[in-house]
Amino acid sequence: MTVTDTFGSAPDSPDASEAPVLAIDIGGTKMAVGAVDARGEVLASFRAPTPAGADADGEVLYATLLDAVDHLPYERGAFRAVGVGCGGPMRWPAGEVSPLNIPGWRGFPLRWRLEADFQRDVRLHNDAICLAAAEHWQGAGRGAANMLGMVVSTGVGGGLILGDRLIDGAKGNAGHIGHIVVDQETPCACGGTGCLEAVASGPRMAAWAAAQGWRAGQESRTGKDLTDDARAGDGIAEAAFTRAGTALGVAIAGAAALCDLELVTIGGGIVQAGELLFEPLRGALHRHARLDFTKNLKVVPADLGQDAGLVGAAALILRGDAYWSADRAD
Repeated sequence: MTVTDTFGSAPDSPDASEAPVLAIDIGGTKMAVGAVDARGEVLASFRAPTPAGADADGEVLYATLLDAVDHLPYERGAFRAVGVGCGGPMRWPAGEVSPLNIPGWRGFPLRWRLEADFQRDVRLHNDAICLAAAEHWQGAGRGAANMLGMVVSTGVGGGLILGDRLIDGAKGNAGHIGHIVVDQETPCACGGTGCLEAVASGPRMAAWAAAQGWRAGQESRTGKDLTDDARAGDGIAEAAFTRAGTALGVAIAGAAALCDLELVTIGGGIVQAGELLFEPLRGALHRHARLDFTKNLKVVPADLGQDAGLVGAAALILRGDAYWSADRAD
């Protein structure tokens, strides 16, 4: 667990217009919380491991989240509102969450529980959508009115900004590029075949490479291992990145034609591989994005790093005109 505090303790009862937002970013491996000011600056943050295993039921998970909040140098009443990014699927905008990588929460009423405990407005969205909002507001997407923000990590997700506004879709899932079909063969955990996530997510890249004989006989083979070996010239590891980068380029070309994008930002752990991923991505994009309005699409790494999820969650509150369009469903 880690905590950062850049300016000491918060005032006991700050004016509401100056009070920070409580930002929450929930994933399968960590729960991050932070105080974010009106400029999008993370003033203090705390991260704790997400409980896992047989004992990680819904109430244990929720208690861990509240405990993380209580490690911040603020009283609960010091926050003006609460913004949350959480893995999906979820019932949006009601905020009942069922993250695939957090089995203890199935239909868990996270938004309602936080409203009851903090007595504040709570806005909750998909974590990948929050990351896209963060990059549009404060990161590599600043100045781009029409962009797709992507995350390539243990999964592949995204959020769609058109006309400087977040596009939600019918059920809050617009921009979910991870389930665009890029081939006709690869099974996906969603039950479909050929999804981008099944080809380009870190675990699936490592699994594909292992099936080709990469690091044969070793039990632990991670995305970082794959990156290290590709950089060292391992042919199978290099092929895994070529395959994933190509699939990303194909999917992005389709999204650009459908949505008339000007920019795509990509964050997540796999992006740390740099040109191993971006060179085949650009090659596929060049081959497939041939229309005049898609030819000049820019694809760049995301800027904000580990604070992106907190900044994006806070943006649901601080920039609600651009990133929040719904009231809670009954």
